[in-house]
Amino acid sequence: MGLWTRIRDQLAGWFGRSPRPGRWVDGRAFAWRGLIGFRPWVFPSRGYRLYVPGSWRRLAGAPLLVLLHGCRQTSEEFARGTRIEAAAERAGILVLMPEQKDSANPYRCWNWFDRRTAAGKGEAAVVATMIRKVARRFGADRARIVVGGMSSGAALATVLGVRFPRLVRGVFAHSGLACGAASSAFMALTVMRRGPDTDVAEIAREARRAAGGDVRVPIAIVQGGHDDVVARLNAEALARQFLALNGIDLPAGANSTLPDSDATDRDARNPGHAVRAREWRRDGRMIVRMVDVGGLGHAWSGGDSALPFNDASPPDATAMMLDWVSALPQ
Repeated sequence: MGLWTRIRDQLAGWFGRSPRPGRWVDGRAFAWRGLIGFRPWVFPSRGYRLYVPGSWRRLAGAPLLVLLHGCRQTSEEFARGTRIEAAAERAGILVLMPEQKDSANPYRCWNWFDRRTAAGKGEAAVVATMIRKVARRFGADRARIVVGGMSSGAALATVLGVRFPRLVRGVFAHSGLACGAASSAFMALTVMRRGPDTDVAEIAREARRAAGGDVRVPIAIVQGGHDDVVARLNAEALARQFLALNGIDLPAGANSTLPDSDATDRDARNPGHAVRAREWRRDGRMIVRMVDVGGLGHAWSGGDSALPFNDASPPDATAMMLDWVSALPQ
């Protein structure tokens, strides 16, 4: 429980008042560079829902979590499946949930495979504008802005981490793909099943050079061992990409092997799925954490199984994500 939450509850007890409840706020953001390459007629704006916890105070500088839903989901369904409202209330964080629209993708997928989006324009630019707007209006802590998501949402989250390293300070990718993993929209399904058809580490090196060389954007990756929609090769590629983004040199080539000199392996077994986590650090700071969840399909780990794309068995991905937010330096 945060300091401001404890102070709020104490004052409420003194004056006989109930703590102020959290609330959802609706909004919309537009970006001039937000046109999608293969659907240029779609107006470059998207709606969003923002959860503001009861403990929020503008001057307190709350962390901001941006949470992007997957295909065939809405932001409301994703919020229910991840139980993010209750978790955000306990943690005292702002949660921004962008909403895809049917005219941009009939399956409500985020268009991570669009070349403009992968380059930091398109939908990446729209969501980046959304983040700036919300952070400014609600006084978010700019050092603790994390973008996370599931499936296509996770893929867009990685684009934001690579293309906006001065805005995004951390990424949480559940069943996701690397920035620029597909060379075209036509190759998207093939890449999901077989891994990237581009050199994702080189994409990250180019982004690092464009940002001036000093980039620190860590990523936490969660991948299901039985995911038949997004192959595990994409999780490996994501780890390679963010190691390169953070200045850890890798051998050239799209299929280079992950380095293991800075990695620690640990196996844990809980009442749910078997879990194996690997971590890579630089100068004592976490750069990549990859969590393999054996037996998990294409679903949010620890979610509400009454909804599609959720698996109730542990580990709790929502708890892991909030731990990732809290671990960022303030």
